[in-house]
Amino acid sequence: MTTNPLGDFLRARREQVTPEQAGITVAGVRRVPGLRREEVAMLAGISNEYYLRLEQGRYRNPSAQVLEAVARVLRLDEVSVTHLLQLAGERKRRDDSAETVPSGVRKMVAALPMPAFVEGRFLDVLLANPLATAVSPRLAEGGNRLLDVFLDPGERDLFTDWELATEGIVAAFRQSVGTRTDHPRCAELVDRLSRESPRFRRIWERHDIGGRQGAVMRFRHPLVGDLRLNREKLIVAEAQHLTVAVYHADPGTADADKLALLTPVPERPKEPSRPER
Repeated sequence: MTTNPLGDFLRARREQVTPEQAGITVAGVRRVPGLRREEVAMLAGISNEYYLRLEQGRYRNPSAQVLEAVARVLRLDEVSVTHLLQLAGERKRRDDSAETVPSGVRKMVAALPMPAFVEGRFLDVLLANPLATAVSPRLAEGGNRLLDVFLDPGERDLFTDWELATEGIVAAFRQSVGTRTDHPRCAELVDRLSRESPRFRRIWERHDIGGRQGAVMRFRHPLVGDLRLNREKLIVAEAQHLTVAVYHADPGTADADKLALLTPVPERPKEPSRPER
């Protein structure tokens, strides 16, 4: 894993901004994608040397004003700006304790009449209710969303637009991990996926941030066909590295009817046998 996450992020985002987007007139052939370092420095109002040291990871604790100026040049959204500030602050507090779902959250997920599951910082599935598993068998405790989406053919076939889904989940992973890219679990996932999935490797190198918010998910379910569900992601207050993902259909729609068809029928409790007379 890299030892300069801030520099990697700045470099990746710089390469995605065209000179035209930055208002720079292009003359001749450019040998680098996106903006040059000196162009970012000029547009942000800082010296070339300052920006070079920043991207090389040699400038400790740069001011928020400078970082926000760089963020404007790189056209970062609010979520990506927050990620940039976290990387620059090097807030890498160790939290290697096991990811445990609070009992109240367990009860809530079990009681919800809609698909719901809990994922940890590294998108490991820590808990899922039966309806979530009915939407996808991979949504079960012990799974990992990244590995399933990229490497499991059944999960790939479930998404109507798999390529869009892969972009969203990698951006969500980046946001969830934050500055913890040096964590052994993160390194394990990134190394394996980079070897086994060229698409993951390409998206990961872009350093997109986002995805831990509401979205519309479109599935091609093997039992009920096309299924459109709203997805909400809720941060657990007492353990903010945990997220509760909930799927729900718009009331009165065909999607709501299909979701009802997938709802497992609860088993009726067996009546105690009566002794023979």
